[in-house]
Amino acid sequence: MPNAPEPCGLSAAEAARRLAADGANLLPGSAPKSGLAIVRKVVMEPMFLMLLAAGGIYLALGDPAEALFLLGFVFVVIGITLAQERKTQRALESLRELSAPRALVMRDGHEQRIAGADVVRGDVLVLHEGDRIAADARLFDGQLEVDESLLTGESVPVAKLPDAVDSQGSTNEAKSVETTPSHHPGPRNRLRRAAGAAAPSGGSAVREATSVGALYASTVVTRGVCLAEVQATAGATAIGRIGADLARTVEPPSALQRASRQLVRRLGMAALLLAGAQLLLGWWWNGRPLLESILSGIALAMAILPEEIPVILTVFLALGAWRISKQKVLTRRMSAVEALGAITVLAVDKTGTLTLNRMEVAELATADARFTPEHASELPEAFHGLTEFAMLATPGDPFDPMEKAIQRFGHGWLAGTEHVHDGREPEFEYALSGEILAMTRVFASSAPAQHLLATKGAPEAVADLCHLPMARRDAIRAQVEAMAERGLRVLGVARGRWTGAPAALDAAPLWPKSQHDFDFEFLGLLGLADPPRAEVPAALAECRRAGVRVIMLTGDHPATARAIARQVGLSERAEVITGAEIAGLDDAALRERLRHTDLCARLQPAHKLRLVQVLQAGGEVVAMTGDGVNDAPALKAADIGIAMGERGTDVAREAASLVLLDDSFARIVAAIRQGRRIDDNLRKATRFTFAVHVPVIALALVPTLLQWPVLLMPVHIVLLQLLIDPACSIVFEADPESPGLMERPPRPVSDSPFGAAPLGFAVLQGLGIAGLLLSGYAWLAVQGWSAPQARSVVFGALMLSVMLLILANRDLQRSALRGMTTANPWLWRMAVAMGGLLAAVLGLPWLRRLMGLELPGLAGVAAAAGLLALCVIWLEGARLASRWLGPGRHGQPG
Repeated sequence: MPNAPEPCGLSAAEAARRLAADGANLLPGSAPKSGLAIVRKVVMEPMFLMLLAAGGIYLALGDPAEALFLLGFVFVVIGITLAQERKTQRALESLRELSAPRALVMRDGHEQRIAGADVVRGDVLVLHEGDRIAADARLFDGQLEVDESLLTGESVPVAKLPDAVDSQGSTNEAKSVETTPSHHPGPRNRLRRAAGAAAPSGGSAVREATSVGALYASTVVTRGVCLAEVQATAGATAIGRIGADLARTVEPPSALQRASRQLVRRLGMAALLLAGAQLLLGWWWNGRPLLESILSGIALAMAILPEEIPVILTVFLALGAWRISKQKVLTRRMSAVEALGAITVLAVDKTGTLTLNRMEVAELATADARFTPEHASELPEAFHGLTEFAMLATPGDPFDPMEKAIQRFGHGWLAGTEHVHDGREPEFEYALSGEILAMTRVFASSAPAQHLLATKGAPEAVADLCHLPMARRDAIRAQVEAMAERGLRVLGVARGRWTGAPAALDAAPLWPKSQHDFDFEFLGLLGLADPPRAEVPAALAECRRAGVRVIMLTGDHPATARAIARQVGLSERAEVITGAEIAGLDDAALRERLRHTDLCARLQPAHKLRLVQVLQAGGEVVAMTGDGVNDAPALKAADIGIAMGERGTDVAREAASLVLLDDSFARIVAAIRQGRRIDDNLRKATRFTFAVHVPVIALALVPTLLQWPVLLMPVHIVLLQLLIDPACSIVFEADPESPGLMERPPRPVSDSPFGAAPLGFAVLQGLGIAGLLLSGYAWLAVQGWSAPQARSVVFGALMLSVMLLILANRDLQRSALRGMTTANPWLWRMAVAMGGLLAAVLGLPWLRRLMGLELPGLAGVAAAAGLLALCVIWLEGARLASRWLGPGRHGQPG
């Protein structure tokens, strides 16, 4: 094995050269749809198959002009679909770029966070617990446990050790890892934790180390920290060789998409049945020629089939996720966009979400003294030992903001003294655990068998390790309460000595299994301040107005949680529930406690999962934030898991539905606002789609039933589709948020845009317009108008009624005509396009003849205007009736 590389890593120039030579570190993936694939998909849609059939029939009837016109429309609609697909694709590609894996590497001697695609052979990866490994690599410093289930199917983590090199340079591979803490000197260890941090505690299930220090791309670090040299990237990695299977993996459809597909299938069956009936009625009952009857049946099927619904969902969810990303919230699962509007409970971490995650040591306390750095010029001698051992209990190059603050404070106040021990590495480390909320680092001393201990952690846990009498514990508890009431996060610090003989000459000491086996001396308390984010109070107030309850989750002391909650305006209720209390309550009792409690303190990750499940069992729609490996189960269980983008682990981000790119609570509220807007607009578009199809269906079907002349043929319906398609997928998607969007309660989960109430209201709108237009057609016939003249009036009124339905469904709180004043960049473009299309249809003689129309004249224009006025009255009456029935009955909360 070659010597381990220097941890300074590659130079930027060398990394750029290798990237150019080897290409990006990207696994084989599904390429974006080509234009040809989109065209093929469009042509295979039922609507376009019917268009092609109609074009063929017109050719058989000897009418090539109408056939070419229909087929020309196919190309126009293909162009519109291509534009929509490209827009959606660009939005998805932007999201993919944001969500691309990132890696921490050494470049030019400094740690840099880079895109995973930019990792090259020879890069030095800095891996922490929770990271997803960016490329195949060889571990050369540190110790890890890695989840390789993606490759092996085995769920038990695999222990990884550096390859050992003997004096002759040969490799001695470790064959197994003990399941008790092991010794690792780590002479070059510059990492966040000593190698002992990765060693499993007694009895943990860890598989034998395989391939010694071999690490594989896309596997996950479950424990430990290391440096590793990249050996292979992209398709040359182990996962790259099986990447084709991953490329075929697609996100399953959301609940809304499944419901829409089921609805479209049912309507498709109805369209086929009614089209067959129309064909038979026209041919057998009305005595029309067979081919003309087939055309009439095709027209009815085209009128019934709401092929816009799948397009609406695809465009709205993709562009919605893109719009949410503009709020610095990355959507990893499209189903989250649907669920945002239904959130009732938001369970958020305190640190970094409600606060800035910029820890500073604000106070030190011993049994009889207190020190605050503000306005002080030097650190009193009484606090030197407390600060020294707080630093020793903290990694020299920490990852955690709290540990960084401790090292920064110590170096600032103890610079130049013998109390600073830079470069001193522990022989062993006991990591923080669920059983003991404290960590201990063990250092060698001048005496061979003597070891120095430095411990920090929850004050009550450190006091317990020191075996203090109850009176001293009560005094410490009172100090902690006082500091926590000032909003400080409080840690206890202790020191100790241990005499341990090695098991054999030159062998590692037999470390005790538990920190309780040592004797400690309690040194004092250290209080850290993390100021709240300035935008949080306003965001919390917005949540309250929106009916979204916010619960704070923190590992801090209950008094700290109360103090921060008061500062940000989260809650005035003093009651706090702790992790220990959660563990002692059954689900019913916990659910009752949570009804009156907004603050949860001293939590561990397992408690978060329990809280999510209990809230969901009570009917809540829960969004929860998390950042650690152990948060992943709760993030996955929540209706919307929200991972931290800045401080979160890769595992947490992959388990979550949303990722906060800057960890701010205000971003979550902004995402909820965007989610509600998307949900509103989707409902508007769905309502409009069903409303507009009703008069089209009626005008295609009723004349056959009443033995009237044909009113709508395929050419008319295709022309209408040119208006309906962009109205659904562009105009409504771009609609601004409704007034009072965040001042109404969350939408019930059962409230679907395809429910009976919203669709019933849409059908009611359409039936009124259909009745008025058919009545107008009958009245004109009675008045002696020819069929082409009457068709011109009714068809013109139908085209303009599409615009009325757009205006009427934009906001059910306002009249259709007042809806024209609300800003929407696409509304007036739609109106201009509609007017231009109608002018072309009536003004161009060849197009007018092709569609069986005649110039209506002033009388026709007046008749069309009268029909439109009656349509406005009908839509306004339906709107007022829906408000009288109550909010939510029409598919948009009132």
